[in-house]
Formats: sequence, C-alpha cells, structure tokens
Amino acid sequence: SLSSSSSRPPVFPRLSFPLRPFAPSLRPASSFPTSSREIPIRLSPRPRRRTRPPFLLPTHDRSKHKMSKQYWIYHERQDALLCGQHALNNLVQQNAFSAGTLADIAGQLDQMELNYMAQNDEGGTSSKDYLKRIAEGSGNVDESGNFSIEVLRSALLSRFDLELPNIQQKGVGDKVEITEMEGFICNRSSHWFAIRKVNDRFYNLNSTIDRPEVISHFKLAAEMEALQNEGYSVFCVLDSLPPPCTSEAMMDMGLPQYWWKEQDLMSGKGSDATTRADQIDPWKGAGSGRRLDGKLSAGGRGNEKPVSSMSEEEMLAMALAASLEQPESAPSDSAFELAEEPAEGTTGAVRIQFRLPDGTRAVRRFSRSDRVGVIYAYVASKCSRQTIELRAGFPPKDIGSKKEATIEDAELAGEMIHGRYV
Repeated sequence: SLSSSSSRPPVFPRLSFPLRPFAPSLRPASSFPTSSREIPIRLSPRPRRRTRPPFLLPTHDRSKHKMSKQYWIYHERQDALLCGQHALNNLVQQNAFSAGTLADIAGQLDQMELNYMAQNDEGGTSSKDYLKRIAEGSGNVDESGNFSIEVLRSALLSRFDLELPNIQQKGVGDKVEITEMEGFICNRSSHWFAIRKVNDRFYNLNSTIDRPEVISHFKLAAEMEALQNEGYSVFCVLDSLPPPCTSEAMMDMGLPQYWWKEQDLMSGKGSDATTRADQIDPWKGAGSGRRLDGKLSAGGRGNEKPVSSMSEEEMLAMALAASLEQPESAPSDSAFELAEEPAEGTTGAVRIQFRLPDGTRAVRRFSRSDRVGVIYAYVASKCSRQTIELRAGFPPKDIGSKKEATIEDAELAGEMIHGRYV
C-alpha cells in the first residue's frame, strides 16, 4: 500500500497488455488482434452536427408564411323563369347546363313515359290515360320553363354521376351529418335554389338574391327545418360534387359576371365585392364619352344612369344600341311553302307537338305527304331568329338532314319535336 509519509515515489502496477498507438486511418478495427493480451478498440464516427436548413423557418413561424388559396363563388342570377337551370349550375359551381339541354332531357322523359303508357293492356295509344297525357303536354317542363325534379336528377346523374335524394328519404340522414353534406337543392311551387359548401362554408345561392350569403354550420340545420316548415322540398348531394374554383382556368367554366371573390364576401364589402367581370373589364368605372368618330359611347358596368337623368344625346345613343342588338325576324324558308293547316279528321292528317326555342308549346296538324322542311317553315314563322335546330325521337336526334323527306317517311307523325336556337 502507499503511504503519504513514505519518501519513495509512488509505484503503479504494470499493465498486463502493451499500449499501442491508435491510428484509425491505418487499418480497420476488425484487423486488430483479439488475444488475451490485446483488446480490440472500436471507435464510432464522430456525430455530425445537425443544422436546420437555412430556407426553413422555425415551426411556429411557418403558418405566417403559408400561402392560402383564393376561392371564388359561382352565383348565377335569375333569368326569366329558369331557376331550375340556375340552381343546378350554382350547385356544381359552373355553367354546366343550358335551358336547351334540360329541355332535351324533359323531352326524353316525356317520351319514355308515353312509351310505357302505350304498352298497357287497356287500349294502348287509344286508352283514355294515354290521350289525356298527350293533351296535357309535357309533365317535366311547363310553358314558363320550370323543370321537374326528375329532369334535375337526370341531368346530375348523366353529367356528373351524382344522385339527388330527398333529405327526408329513409336512410339518407343516417349516413352523414347535415353539416357534412356538400350541397342542397330546395324547391317550393315553381322556384328552385341551391345551397353549396365552398371552403368549409355554406352559401345560399338563391338566384333571386344579389350575391351569395353565408349560412353558418350552427344555423344550417335550423335553416333546413325552417324551409321544410315553409313547404319546401329539400334534396341533397352527400359528396363528390365538382371542386370549388381556386384558379383562373377553373373560372373559364362559368360566366365571368357570376364569379364572386370569397375574401370580399367574408369581409363585408357587399356591392363592392370583386367579380371576375371586374378583373377582365379594363373599362369598368369609365363614364360615357365621345368616340374618335364623334359618336357617344356607353359607360362601363356599374355606372349606368337612369333614363330620367340622361341627356337627349345619351338616350338616342342607348336606343340606337338597343335597336342594333335586336334580332331580325326570320322569314319562312322560301323552299318550303307552309300550307293551311288540315282540318281535324282530314284523311292523312297527322298531329305533331312542339317545344319551341322560346320555351312555349304548340300543336299543329300536317299532311303525311308534307315534307319535313314544312315543319321548319312552321317553327320559323313562330320564332324571331333564323338559325334553328329541331330534334325528335328518343334519344332526340337532329332532323335537319330529312328536310326533303315526307313526314310519313321520317316517322314524325305524333312525335314531340324540340326546337332550340343555334
């Protein structure tokens, strides 16, 4: 043992193995001897210091620099009595359906119903029910352009593969909470309107209001209950609606004057909220003035003056512009003379129903030997525009290539013919 009082220097025990200098670059650890007098030495590589990439911000600051999407709300306004068309387009957030498209679907549904009734065992096409149905006209669109729920359902199913069940239908409410549904179509009497979820907010897109209105999640269920208490039927789309608009390219699927910037709607700008038409119209806000040719030019949208406050020159310019926009009346096709309508009971007379391009219904008798071009002459005499397309059959097909054929050969006797402007 060592003692502090000892005058001799301390003696340490000798090591039982030789010390070797270590040079990691000379040989790997596996080549070291492992005899009882030598111990292999393994060194882990020195840990590399981890540094945050310079382009990343601290986690708590990332939210401040995250770019948020700009959402746009599509809201078509009321045009005539085509609220069913506007409700569908507002629901899918694009100008997907035209009045002509829906009228074609209504015609197909009418024909399907008539074909079904014609196959009954109580007289077929001579039965009272069949003749009554013929006399009543379309059961899927009325003279004002109001479409049935079956037309709206067929349109959604054929174009977007979407179903439109009644919200009170058994099992619908059991699948998902009402705030998780993506859209609604509401109907009472002859009025339709849509409610659609965009960016996790519900918007009332009634075509009779000036701009989209927010409905909170908290009030949605109460709003639906109130609508049903007022006599509305509510139909829903659970999921898979087309995504809302977040880019310029997506806005091309709708009419520019109907796009509203969500940020402006939420900030309460009201009538000052931005629409896409404002962005693409560089002359918005410009007043009236004289053109280089000395004539008056009309002001931009949003600066229209009431007629009572216009000068004589401004009223003259407005009247001239309106007259230039009015379509010219189209004369009957000179190649096909429209003869007098055959009297009821005349041998060889056939009855044809029409859905004219302006949405009105008509019924007229023709002779079986009349050419199909006479039908075009009749429709042209009822319309104010020249280019008309007529479709018949199921599914409806263009009959323009049959103008020289007789009505009998074209198998148009008793048909429903749908017309539209092109």
